[in-house]
Amino acid sequence: MKLYRFLSEDDTSAFCHKVTKALNDGWTLYGTPTQTYDHANGVMRCGQAVTKEVEGTYTADTKLGDH
Repeated sequence: MKLYRFLSEDDTSAFCHKVTKALNDGWTLYGTPTQTYDHANGVMRCGQAVTKEVEGTYTADTKLGDH
């Protein structure tokens, strides 16, 4: 099955670490990263979609972070 996750975080090194961890766990970048200003909190936010091919059958109970 193919899994999809959207990673997001404030525009700090924490975002880069989150994406780097996903890549090292076998996830692949999907599309281009995104960035937007969060007016409510006064910070820039980043996002990046990732995908991963794994064994099994998808259900709504699939824990994406466990793969």
